[in-house]
Amino acid sequence: MGGSVSCCISPGESPKIHRREVELEECPITTCEDVSEDTGTYLQHISDRELPDELAQEANPSDHPRASTLFLNKSQTDVREKRKSNYLNHMSPGLLTKKYSSCSTIFIDDSTVSQPNLKSTIKCVALAIYYHIKNRDSNRSLDIFDEKKHPLSREKVPDDYSVVDPEHKLIYRFIRTLFSSAQLTAECAIVTLVYLERLLTYAEMDICPCNWKRIVLGAILLASKVWDDQAVWNVDYCQILKDITVEDMNEMERHFLELLQFNINVPASVYAKYYFDLRSLADDNNLSFPLEPLSNKRAQKLEAISRLCEDKYKDLHKSAMRRSVSADNLVGVKKSQAVLS
Repeated sequence: MGGSVSCCISPGESPKIHRREVELEECPITTCEDVSEDTGTYLQHISDRELPDELAQEANPSDHPRASTLFLNKSQTDVREKRKSNYLNHMSPGLLTKKYSSCSTIFIDDSTVSQPNLKSTIKCVALAIYYHIKNRDSNRSLDIFDEKKHPLSREKVPDDYSVVDPEHKLIYRFIRTLFSSAQLTAECAIVTLVYLERLLTYAEMDICPCNWKRIVLGAILLASKVWDDQAVWNVDYCQILKDITVEDMNEMERHFLELLQFNINVPASVYAKYYFDLRSLADDNNLSFPLEPLSNKRAQKLEAISRLCEDKYKDLHKSAMRRSVSADNLVGVKKSQAVLS
């Protein structure tokens, strides 16, 4: 990964990760007779290594479509407090900022699960990370993601860098800069959030003020390589963050992959779940997706798409009817043959 300057080319490109070395002569040689199903060098199939369904859903929401996302759960505390405060103070919601359809004008949302709106999606992802940091359970972290030990710029890291929670605007600007400079897509932002929550679950760590930038950077780095056909190389990110080295990027990428257990697969069902949960998060925090009035041209386009889908449905229905009719005819032929015999 990372092109010609990534960690996959040669071990001399970046610092080596400290691993426990095992001498060859210390490893006992086993034969086929010594290998059993329970002991020895038996290699499990990937399906055998999966957790039970109920436990897996509870522990790994980034792997299972029916498990609730972590960021939505963490945001509900603040949402309930806002609603309770408005109720106790008898506060009205104020002026309506969201557009609603009427008899004369219909507003539609251009953002879909296959083509999300870039700006709104990045705002929602930044808000999800904000709630992760604000409502974290503890401050579990790793040195590779510590901004003090691995700074992203030459500017001095403040002494209170691990105490002060970043604001939503700061997180949004950081992500927007990376996405704008690397020309990444909105789908990549959703996959970034999936990888981030998978890291927190697998590594049993928290995203906090001291590590959020490097964790987000690592998740964006992997998401851009997995999702985009023309991946951004590690050296390209060094052009965006000019004070970071390629060796540091490579080392962080290796650690990120190892902590993910090299599980970079994102099923379509999980992707869709994160997309709709981000929309729910936007509604709870008044971050509405852009609505545009339905124009003549757009209405004709929607009508053409609906007709195409309707024609496909009719063709499928006809083919199903042919199969059922042919089966009935087959039964009739068999009955007639039986009578004649």
